[in-house]
Amino acid sequence: MSSQASSRLKRLQIMALLFLLVAGIINFLDRTSLSIANTTIREEMGLTATEMGLLLSVFSFGYALCQLPIGMVMERFGVKKVYGFGIFLWSAAQTALGFVGSFSQMIVARIVLGIGESPHLPTGVKVVNDWYNIRQRGVPMGIVNMSSTLAQALAPPLLIAMMLAFGWRMMFIIIGVSGIILSILWFMFYRNREDAGLSAEDIAHLEEETPPSSKEKVTLRDWAGLFKQKSMWGMIIGFNGVGYMVWLFLTWLPSYLQTERGFDGGAIGFASALVAVVGVPGALFFSHLSDKFRDSKVKVILGLEIVAAAMLMFTVLSPNTTMLMISLVLYGLLGKMAVDPILISFVSEQASAKTLGRAFSLFNFFGMSSAVVAPTLTGFISDLTGSKEISFVMSAGLVITGTILFALITLRKNKIQSKTIPV
Repeated sequence: MSSQASSRLKRLQIMALLFLLVAGIINFLDRTSLSIANTTIREEMGLTATEMGLLLSVFSFGYALCQLPIGMVMERFGVKKVYGFGIFLWSAAQTALGFVGSFSQMIVARIVLGIGESPHLPTGVKVVNDWYNIRQRGVPMGIVNMSSTLAQALAPPLLIAMMLAFGWRMMFIIIGVSGIILSILWFMFYRNREDAGLSAEDIAHLEEETPPSSKEKVTLRDWAGLFKQKSMWGMIIGFNGVGYMVWLFLTWLPSYLQTERGFDGGAIGFASALVAVVGVPGALFFSHLSDKFRDSKVKVILGLEIVAAAMLMFTVLSPNTTMLMISLVLYGLLGKMAVDPILISFVSEQASAKTLGRAFSLFNFFGMSSAVVAPTLTGFISDLTGSKEISFVMSAGLVITGTILFALITLRKNKIQSKTIPV
């Protein structure tokens, strides 16, 4: 018979999940607020599209820069201190964006914002692993991931409403102060598992069936082993194209809809939220599909991404607004929202328990390189040609090329293994 969590442990689990859910929503609002205010800020501060693209990109630079060391920092100082400081840092940077007076000051604030948000994903994984039995982590991890999906649906209408009511500077300040308040509450009420005074029964419940290898520290040799696995590079190469497409949508879609499609604020909010709204049932459906067709994951991902890329291309080539909306719905249903659960499941199956955390860390680090390049390159192309449509079509081509390369490399069934490789 499996053991059961005590009522006290359940309360601690619910509190931890609520913190992660709220933090995830604020996190997403912070990182996307600049995209919503894109056109207004450019006009007020006299920025070119290339400069705005750079502003949109430097967040990802700060974020990616900290992905590899953040795991070690978290192990050294604990989740409570690292994530609490991270929330405060990114919220302070967001608040500062409401007071900046120059382009260079905005660059610094956006880099700091990315650095502050870098512990978010590792914290989610760590907190769920700490507070839930290995057999019960699926739903809480799904709730953690759901925070960004909910925020993506809420962000456009909410941020546009705040900007229209109070201006873009006050929009930044309101979100930033909300995060600072959350960081104070986190320090006051969250407890690391080892400091929570759990009973022996609760500790035994949490560690029940946990593989011994998942508790071992990863050495430099294990890191080297990951770099030598072809499957790892296949996933990195393949999904860099997906990352490029997603960050192009996140950073430039509102501006594109306003300047090149003539949408007003309300219509932009509706169209942008549409992608996330349809993505929620899409993610649930394709999570089920992933489990049902375990041996066909690569083919499923390949097909979905090529279809999503075709929809993206059709989005910018069709002058009809109705068809634009249909394409955005299909992109949300068949694109990143659908592929994410399949990808996470695929990486989990390919990696060992010992190397799983580091595999995700590496994958996230290299995946963010697309987030660094896409916004700046799109702004440069827009300044050069006067249109963003070329960038959308180009990103569709990157998705198709990347997913084909991913399939060719990964179908060789090379495993990401935990064994050490001499260096």
